[in-house]
Amino acid sequence: MKLLYRNVVEDTGMEHSKVRSTGRLLAAVCVFGLGSVLIAQTSSSSSTGAAANATQNAATKPAAGMNPSRADIFLGYSYLAPHGNIQGAPYKDVNVGAIGSGAYFFNKYLGGEVSLASHPDGPGDGFTTINGGPIVRFPLEGMTPFLHGLVGTTRIGGPNYVGTYSDGVGPVNFVNPYRWGTSLTAGGGLDYNLPFFHHHLGLRLFQVDYQYMHVSFGPGTGNTDPNASATGTGTGSGTAAAFRGGVRPLSSTSDPNAIGTEILGGRANLNAVQLSTGILWHMGSIVPPPPVTYTCSASPTEVYPGDPVTVTCNAQNLNPKKTPTYTWTSTGGKVSGTSSTGNVDTSNLAPGTYTVTGHVTEGNKAGQSADGNATFTVKQFEPPTISCSANPTTVNPGESATITAQGVSPQNRPLTYSYSASSGQVSGSNGTATLTTTGVAPGAITVTCNVADDKGQTASSTTTVTVNAPPPPPAPKVETLCSINFGRDKRRPERVDNEAKACLDDVALNLQRNADAKAVLVGSSAPNERHAAKAAAQRAVNTKSYLVNEKGIDPSRIDVRTGNAGSMEVQNYLVPAGANFDNDVPGTSPVSDSVKASRNAYGHARKATTTRHHAHHHAKKTTSTK
Repeated sequence: MKLLYRNVVEDTGMEHSKVRSTGRLLAAVCVFGLGSVLIAQTSSSSSTGAAANATQNAATKPAAGMNPSRADIFLGYSYLAPHGNIQGAPYKDVNVGAIGSGAYFFNKYLGGEVSLASHPDGPGDGFTTINGGPIVRFPLEGMTPFLHGLVGTTRIGGPNYVGTYSDGVGPVNFVNPYRWGTSLTAGGGLDYNLPFFHHHLGLRLFQVDYQYMHVSFGPGTGNTDPNASATGTGTGSGTAAAFRGGVRPLSSTSDPNAIGTEILGGRANLNAVQLSTGILWHMGSIVPPPPVTYTCSASPTEVYPGDPVTVTCNAQNLNPKKTPTYTWTSTGGKVSGTSSTGNVDTSNLAPGTYTVTGHVTEGNKAGQSADGNATFTVKQFEPPTISCSANPTTVNPGESATITAQGVSPQNRPLTYSYSASSGQVSGSNGTATLTTTGVAPGAITVTCNVADDKGQTASSTTTVTVNAPPPPPAPKVETLCSINFGRDKRRPERVDNEAKACLDDVALNLQRNADAKAVLVGSSAPNERHAAKAAAQRAVNTKSYLVNEKGIDPSRIDVRTGNAGSMEVQNYLVPAGANFDNDVPGTSPVSDSVKASRNAYGHARKATTTRHHAHHHAKKTTSTK
């Protein structure tokens, strides 16, 4: 059957040639890009070889995004440029198609792949390919080139077109229904790793595949009868063939005015270029994740009992999708905390070094848990220190001094103060105390300041307070007592009357109280009195007689004298031991022992007028005047 390909051979040959040229150009660009990436990556790897050797431990652990996935799912756009024809009818490029593939890798490089590509809406043809086979990849930093070889089946329909018979009868719709055949694919591409979704998402920059497809459509149903028509009036069977089952006319390549539809038949042996791009989803990993590591440190590393210790740990290589569990143990003290930070209570720890162990786990598999250790040292409490001072440092007997103590605990422990003294009394329970020197002999007093903390550690310090020797006591002074007036009895002016007894009783009482004192009785006379000196002496002697005879005073403790007071009286004085009467009361003269008491030296009158003179002040004034 010879056919003339109206709208196909003449009209589309040049266009189809241009499309094929464009497809070849795109394929060449992709291959060139793949080669450039490989060369650049190889050069980069060579230039960093020394650095990689220097960091061997780090090199064994894949960086984020470098750990090859266990499986890849690819979905994307596909362009197919087939090259071939049946009985001169060419297959045309399919600009819109979809492709999906799944690859499972047995190791870092080698895996198996299953691919499905569909290009159903070509201009008069359609293609669906299902392939499977090995895939080889070359994981690099940030990108992964790959190659694959696949074999499978293909489902092809077409080419469909409008033509005429060789004798010009037509138009006739020539079609090939979809048939399954064989497909071989070889190619490669370049994947780019994206940082999104923990590096699960990737981009297939390009995939370039060569495909060989073979399909047999069987014998055609075309009729060579030039009189064949759509109405079936001709002698051939073309009309019947147009309605055979399986015929799939395509409106885009059919003519509604055609006289009929014929199955083209024949064999398709196609060479095609397939260009694809799309997104990747990485699942799993080839290299097992690095084991969890755990490092811990204590702060501070040296403490005193009771001081808190914080242990902070840092876990590496945890799976962000899992929730880790943290636990703590310690060789001493109680550790609290449910995170990577633990707090140690050291209240009851003895001095020494202790180890805290932190444990982190996110599963029961190997490498999913780790321990970290941190040590700290509990030190012995340092004893307190104390300083001690006195103010003033020198006092007179009976005076007080303030004692000040300043205690310091290096660990700020609570302090208790106490004090003691070698003599005197010291009182106080805080930082100050008082030293009392009442009754203390002259000399140095040692005061001890003591301090103790709540742990029983103590410290002491001393200070000295000097008690001065008292000044020598002043010489005793003559004390002026009461005086007796003798002017009331004109007839007996030397006689001691009863009114004088109250004064003399007071004199006797002073002598009794001061056993080592004496009394001096100084008699005086009036200026115009006859025998004034004798009268003055007699008055003193009579007064002594009363004290000796009536009050029982030792006569040796009483001296009698005469003075010049200018009145008829006896002035009585108390002379303590050590006092000098002549110095204190000048101008008196001793009475001679020849003067005796009168027969009636004192009487029993009802009352004796006693006149007290503040001669004490006078005596002092006289002394000071001296």
